[in-house]
Amino acid sequence: MFWPDKFLEPNDGYRPKGRPMILNSSTVRSAMLFFALLFTILVASCGSGGEKAQSNPALSNTPGTTANQSANNTAVRNDTAKAKLNLNTASGNDFLTNIPGLGNRMVHEFEEYRPYRSIQQFRRDIGKYVNPAQVAEYEKYVYVPIAENEADAATLQQIPGLDAAEAEALIAGRPYASHDAFLSKLSEKVSPEELAVAKTYLSRP
Repeated sequence: MFWPDKFLEPNDGYRPKGRPMILNSSTVRSAMLFFALLFTILVASCGSGGEKAQSNPALSNTPGTTANQSANNTAVRNDTAKAKLNLNTASGNDFLTNIPGLGNRMVHEFEEYRPYRSIQQFRRDIGKYVNPAQVAEYEKYVYVPIAENEADAATLQQIPGLDAAEAEALIAGRPYASHDAFLSKLSEKVSPEELAVAKTYLSRP
């Protein structure tokens, strides 16, 4: 059935062939608002991403930055290791000053059991007064001097980077004619930085 054009509403989707579709003003306004909103969202997203990249430079993991951080971390570890106190020679004041939470009573016990021949002896004797976790905490600040031809595996493992198997291998290579001979063998198992720390742990003749 044929319906004259005048009976058709502008928005009913019907458009006679050859006649252009006319959009009403409300449709045009809605479309413009939609695209304006979309544009605003896109601009805001781009700006936010740039600000995050600038405000968080740690996210830019450049080789130079990573290398610097690694060097700094190594320096901190080495400084901590070198700062450890010799259990057989440190003074009571040294212990009090450098070991957090240590009191006069424990300083007395530290000195009472000298000289320490192994780290196991320290753990056993000081373990009479505090739990193993606390003994391990003390070990972050002290060391038992290492005699390269006499130290047991646990005492050798005070050396940073040295594991149990490597400690046993060093024991199997005894006797060492000198500190240098021992350090030469040790250099095959640890880094130069760790080797430098090990030198400070060796007992003096």
